[in-house]
Amino acid sequence: MKPVAEVLTDLKAAFPGDVVELSSNDNRHFSLLVVSEKFAGKTRVEQHQMVYQALGNAMEGAIHALAITTQTPK
Repeated sequence: MKPVAEVLTDLKAAFPGDVVELSSNDNRHFSLLVVSEKFAGKTRVEQHQMVYQALGNAMEGAIHALAITTQTPK
């Protein structure tokens, strides 16, 4: 199981220079905000797929539940 700090590092590596904010009240249920130009022209499903790809297997252990918000800078 990946530690949450490593998950955040992976997300920031996948979205370099973009806004990546991961927050939690209990270290099991998380909210994630990613603001990236990479999302331009993509559907919400495609944007979330990009995030899940960056997360790798973190959803199998470190993160129990995740609310994802994706946006473009505009």
